[in-house]
Amino acid sequence: MRKADSSWTVDPLDAGIRLDKFLAAPDRVGSRGRALLALERGKVFVNGDEADGGDAGRRLAAGDTVRVWMDRPGSSRARRGPVTIGDLRIVYEDDWILVVDKPAGMLTVPLDRRPGSVSAAERLREHLPSRRRRPFVVHRIDEYTSGLVVFARDAESQAQLKAQFLRHEPERVYWALVYGHPEPREGVWRDFVVWDDKALVLKQTHPRDPAAKEAISDYRVLERFAGVTLIEVRLETGKRNQIRLQARLRGHTLVGEQRYVFGPDDLRPIEFPRQALHARRLAFQHPQDGRPLEFEAPLPRDMADLIDRLRAAARRREPRA
Repeated sequence: MRKADSSWTVDPLDAGIRLDKFLAAPDRVGSRGRALLALERGKVFVNGDEADGGDAGRRLAAGDTVRVWMDRPGSSRARRGPVTIGDLRIVYEDDWILVVDKPAGMLTVPLDRRPGSVSAAERLREHLPSRRRRPFVVHRIDEYTSGLVVFARDAESQAQLKAQFLRHEPERVYWALVYGHPEPREGVWRDFVVWDDKALVLKQTHPRDPAAKEAISDYRVLERFAGVTLIEVRLETGKRNQIRLQARLRGHTLVGEQRYVFGPDDLRPIEFPRQALHARRLAFQHPQDGRPLEFEAPLPRDMADLIDRLRAAARRREPRA
C-alpha cells in the first residue's frame, strides 16, 4: 500500500527520465494514469515546488527530490474548463464535484423509457478515472433545456449538495424566450402544482390538494421584440418543468414549447426545435469546505441566433427618419 506522503531522490541511473514515468514505477504510484491524476490534483512536488499536469514530461536530474503528498489538505486542483466530451462541456471540476454545460437534446441521466438516448451522466463516465467512474446525480434539467448542471463525485458530496437544493439555497437563473410581453416587467409567479405520473407533466392544482407543492419563480424582462420577450427567471423553488408551466399559465408559452401549450389551436409563428430555455447561472456552496461557487453558461448557438434574428426583424420595423 502506498503511503499518504512519500518522497524519493532521483539517482544517476534515472537522470533524464520524465516525471510521469518516474512516478509510474511500481514502487511509487504504480501507473502512469495515477501519476497524471496526482499531478492534475496538485499532490506532486519537485524540489519543494508544486508540479501540475503540464509538468508530466519534465526531465528529472540526478539529486532531484520528488514528493507525492496524497492526503494534502485542500489539494484538489480545480480545473475550470472548458473541457469537452463530445458535445458536453465541463466548466469546473475538482475531487468532489463536476459542473457541466449540457446541450439541448441530451438527457441529464439515463431513463429506462429512453433506451439508447445519450445522457450527461454517461458522458461523464467516459471522462472520470476508472476507479471513480460513477457521477452522482444532484439535480436535473430537462432534456431539451440547455445549461448548467452539477454532479457529485462521491456519495457524501452528493448528500450535502442535495440538502442545499432541498433547502432552496442554490441560485438557479434561467433565460427564456416567451410569446407576448409579460407585465409588469418584473414580478413573482406563485402557483400550487402537482406532478402527474401518468401524463408525465406538471399541472396546476388547488392549494388544498394534499399533493400540492408551491412553485415560486422571480422573473424580469431583459429585452422585448415583436410578440416575443427575453426574460430571466430565478427559481425560489425547483419543481420539474416549473418555468415551462408557470409561463404558460400566464399566457406566455415558451418559444418552441411542445408540451405546455394551451391546445392544438395554440399555433405559434416562430419555428424553433425545442423550448427556448437555458440554465444560465448556478451558484452554491462547495460541499467540502463551504466556499461559494458561481458559474455562468453563455447562450447556446440556437438561442443566440434566434435572438439575433428577432433583433434584426425589430430593426427592419423601425421607422426611418
